[in-house]
Amino acid sequence: MTHAPLYGGIEAGGTKWVCAIGTGPDDIRAEVRFPTTTPAETLANAIAFFRAHEPEHLAAIGVGSFGPVDLNPASPSYGSITTTPKPGWAHTDVVRTLHQALGRPIGFDTDVNVALLGERQWGAARDCDVAVYITVGTGIGGGAVVGGKLVHGLIHPEMGHMRLVRDPARDPFPGICPYHSDCLEGLACGPALKARWQTPAEELPADHPAWELEADYLGQALANLLCILSPERIIIGGGVMSQPQMFPLVRAATQRWLNGYLQHPHILDHPDRLIVPPALGQRAGVLGAIALAMHTAGGV
Repeated sequence: MTHAPLYGGIEAGGTKWVCAIGTGPDDIRAEVRFPTTTPAETLANAIAFFRAHEPEHLAAIGVGSFGPVDLNPASPSYGSITTTPKPGWAHTDVVRTLHQALGRPIGFDTDVNVALLGERQWGAARDCDVAVYITVGTGIGGGAVVGGKLVHGLIHPEMGHMRLVRDPARDPFPGICPYHSDCLEGLACGPALKARWQTPAEELPADHPAWELEADYLGQALANLLCILSPERIIIGGGVMSQPQMFPLVRAATQRWLNGYLQHPHILDHPDRLIVPPALGQRAGVLGAIALAMHTAGGV
């Protein structure tokens, strides 16, 4: 009897890992979540999950990882998390560890690129040749598809560290990024909101001035991305965007920063079609990892 192939996915986040086996949004056979602790313990938990549920017809495993990561197959450190500030995780070889333990092909990419791959396979970017995915949470990251392919380049996109215009009179907060202070992540990630307002983002009321300022920084970043990449869709995920008022605020701020320069109906008349939440919701990461596994195995 011939079995259809199954695929494994790992959403390797800085706070938690999610592992799953299946073929898509409507076919998840097994799934587990556990906190990101030490590299040895976290990787061992992932390996134990796949060994416990390992069907013989598991074709490949895809990993979407926090970073920075090395995506160059010719590099000696390919498949590793490299210079991350997360304690204990710098220079962790994810791909080799998983491959040696599980004996399956391992696809590897950034967490945001992988989430975008899932959205292009099954979600909000299915009809897009050029699309961007931004996640706004503990940090801010971004991934891009151009010509239907994920963008890597010299290393990989680090959209969260683009530099912004900050008006010190309006916002005296200097930012929290240890490298750039007031880059996008330094000003607009969840910990920056907490540090600026002395209150966790999820506890700020909907009418708090934090949200107008947050939307202004995100709108500035999205205007930059529209000018640079001309995406047909920008998907924004992450915990900070769970506030229901944020999408209208960000769409309006993006238009203000563009100031009428880019003339397209999706920008001018239908920004709700341009700037959208992930259709796969909080499952975009692990489903994208399954999509990456499919690509790695040649099943897509």
